[in-house]
Amino acid sequence: MKFILGKKIAMTQVFLPTGEVVPVTRVLAGPCTVVQVKDKAVQLGFGEKKEWRLSKPQAGHLKDLAHSEFLKEFDIEKTDGMSRGDLVLVDTFTAGDEIEVTGVSKGKGFAGVVKRHHFGGGPASHGHKDNLRAPGSIGAGGVQRVFKGMRMGGRMGGDQVTVKNLEVVEVHPETNEIYVKGAVPGGRNALIMIKGPGVLKVTKNSKAEEKSAPVVEQAPVTEVSNA
Repeated sequence: MKFILGKKIAMTQVFLPTGEVVPVTRVLAGPCTVVQVKDKAVQLGFGEKKEWRLSKPQAGHLKDLAHSEFLKEFDIEKTDGMSRGDLVLVDTFTAGDEIEVTGVSKGKGFAGVVKRHHFGGGPASHGHKDNLRAPGSIGAGGVQRVFKGMRMGGRMGGDQVTVKNLEVVEVHPETNEIYVKGAVPGGRNALIMIKGPGVLKVTKNSKAEEKSAPVVEQAPVTEVSNA
């Protein structure tokens, strides 16, 4: 399985070689840093965060790495060849890949049953004044309580949503952007997680290896005269 973290930029449209117009979502995907490697999981970091905004545990966890704003963990069967400091770039995906996108949907505040659960509402006339969008009866009387999960008015949105069977239309490694066909959950600049079948492509980070390499101090050389 391959995966990456990204931010939703905006929606636009692209023209396919066949002349067809396709609505797409521009996503800034990566670069993501491998922060931690476990037996069957990998933690990725995405974005940038000011150093003074990091707590001491966060600063210690991200030592010698980029100060990532977001940290997310992905389950993976094999972590062979992956090490702390490696990079996951957008080129791990190719056009035509079938993916699933997970994000937090837009919050819509308190909503009634018509908007929240698509109720039909009541009749608009014949003795039903101000009853068009009312929920109506919630069940027989005798139980003396409201069953858990009853569809009623309440807070709508702000939930984790996963949209499956999306298609990658274009991949732009030079700008770290990926174009996904259709809409993805969340508002502009919302964090999203992209997953898809295939082999994850990992790029070695030379800068991280230089930082993690031990520094060997050379002993001072003294010249001894035989005269």
